[in-house]
Amino acid sequence: MKEKPNKMKTFALYVFLGVLLLSVVNSLGVNQKYERKDYSWFIQMLNKLDDPDATPKLLSITINDKEISGKYQESVSLIKGQNKLPQSFHTVIPEDQGLMDLIRKAAKENKLIVKAEPPAQMSWWLNLLINWFPFIILIGAWLFILNKMQGGGAKALSFGKSRARMIDPSEKRVLFKDVAGINEAKEDLLEVVEFLRDPRKFTDLGAKIPRGVLLFGPPGTGKTLLARAVAGEASVPFFNISGSEFVEMFVGVGASRVRDLFDQARKNAPCIIFMDEIDAVGRQRGAGLGGGHDEREQTLNQILVEMDGFDNTKGIILIAATNRPDVLDPALLRPGRFDRQIVVDRPDIRGREEILQIHVREKPIADDVDLNVLARRTPGFAGAELANLTNEAAILAARKGRKVILMSDFEASIDKVIAGSERKSRIISEKEKTNTAVHEMGHALVAHFLPDTDPVHKITIIPRGMALGLTMQLPVEDRLSVSRTHLKNQICILLAGRVAEDLVFHEITSGASNDIERATKIARKMICELGMSDELGPLHLAESNQPIFLGRDFSTRNDISNETAHKIDEEIKKLIDWAFQEAKRILTENREILDRCSKALLERETINAEEFEKLIKGEELEPLTSSSKPAVKESSEPQKIEEQQTAVAIEDKSTVSETETKTEVPDPEAKAESKDPEEKTESKDPEEK
Repeated sequence: MKEKPNKMKTFALYVFLGVLLLSVVNSLGVNQKYERKDYSWFIQMLNKLDDPDATPKLLSITINDKEISGKYQESVSLIKGQNKLPQSFHTVIPEDQGLMDLIRKAAKENKLIVKAEPPAQMSWWLNLLINWFPFIILIGAWLFILNKMQGGGAKALSFGKSRARMIDPSEKRVLFKDVAGINEAKEDLLEVVEFLRDPRKFTDLGAKIPRGVLLFGPPGTGKTLLARAVAGEASVPFFNISGSEFVEMFVGVGASRVRDLFDQARKNAPCIIFMDEIDAVGRQRGAGLGGGHDEREQTLNQILVEMDGFDNTKGIILIAATNRPDVLDPALLRPGRFDRQIVVDRPDIRGREEILQIHVREKPIADDVDLNVLARRTPGFAGAELANLTNEAAILAARKGRKVILMSDFEASIDKVIAGSERKSRIISEKEKTNTAVHEMGHALVAHFLPDTDPVHKITIIPRGMALGLTMQLPVEDRLSVSRTHLKNQICILLAGRVAEDLVFHEITSGASNDIERATKIARKMICELGMSDELGPLHLAESNQPIFLGRDFSTRNDISNETAHKIDEEIKKLIDWAFQEAKRILTENREILDRCSKALLERETINAEEFEKLIKGEELEPLTSSSKPAVKESSEPQKIEEQQTAVAIEDKSTVSETETKTEVPDPEAKAESKDPEEKTESKDPEEK
């Protein structure tokens, strides 16, 4: 289907080149069968006509406006049958009156046969080519430029045509069995599938199927995949287009494309139109400094009319997806248009396990692979991130020359996706390694001895990304809400690295800068947003963290007085000081364990949960084999502390030592973000999730 326009263009090009070639050959090859002679030779032949024995002998000539052509006999043989055939020639005609006298005399005396032809006329196609060829070139160049401006192909002049791509239902379909982790969203769309399969089942009862379904949620959660699954289950045509493809530099083009899109949909009804990133054209009208965007607003108006206007749109269901439902125009969200709004959130632990099962079913995995453990290690991962994780595991296995994917490959891929690749070649001095080991073990011990925290999963001092070391915790279950005790313990864990450095070396470094920053943000969020301060009470005192929507949020102001701001600072300082002293108390009481565990971590570079429990109990670990001993690389001169310890501990995104993930509490009003604050195991600010 897609190759047909290209074949037509190629055929037209060949026809044009063929006509041009024939014209050139016709104009240049007229006298190719004639032998060209000089004018002086022709005059000699005329003068020899009186001599019967002269050779060669001129027999006949033909005169036209440009040249003289004719035939002559090269020689005459006395033997019968040996006469050579006459030969043809041609020569130019100069302006010579004497020449015409000689020809007239020879014709009068019957010594020469003389013929005359009218002036040669140019063929009609050659005349057309010469006269119109410049205009054809100019028109072709103009069309070529328009093709380039509009993306090429047959769309040179189709500014107002829709660019939606129709997916034929006969092609490979995506079904609900290929979508996991969002069971509630699939249930909400079952009615849409049933309506497309058997509309009379609903219309006989007077029921009306929603004309629009809005899918909103974080990126990568499967909104587009879910829409394709609806089309696959219903076996109907599926039009796919992005909101940005409507907006053009010419006013009115977007509205024209919307009309054309719905016209195509009516011809293929029943069908589904999927509009991705609808916020590109569906933002609130009139919001913006200096007025709105005329082209975008006209496009939105046309969408509103097509969805719930006087036109008949039976059998057409519009499914749209966005990450920002808060900026959409209220007219889009009212009943009669997008009357069904479905949250497509990040999956829980069971959903993550189901998604992993889908992505590994076509991959050869070893018997030791436990998808439940992988699901626990990836809180906060969306479907797209889990797909990337399994792909990275396959790449790691192929890089090592294996035929199956081991559990260690999945573990390594999680660490790589979260914190980056291992940087074993990085030269670190022994002093820096010792300091990092003490720092990380401080995090781990405080996380172990404090209540209401997740167990430690892995501790490593192998650099990854920008971090010199990582302390990872594996959540036992997803949390949908977080207690004040849990958040206070997270602050203690974050500050434990600084406390351990000060306790062992009586010196502090810049390695805890990121920990201090996150601890402060957690404390501020507890005081200002979650109402967890006894002094200030349950008040929301924080400004919105959402990006400014010009025209709506630009004029927002801070209603916190200076006195209240001072109390907030005091409460934050009090909470941080308490957490610091609590971490110091725990590490001081367990100083002997801290020294022993730090030494083991320095020797092994990585300690798992089982080895960590043995160290806590004072048991001896199995000795390292020669192949598992880490290669020690020391620098000739110590590097600067600022370069060595930029982002330490709990930088892991996947099980990020609770420190950070769990510290994030979702906004109760944000439906799409009502997820486990610690499920997103990335090393970002808790407020940025």
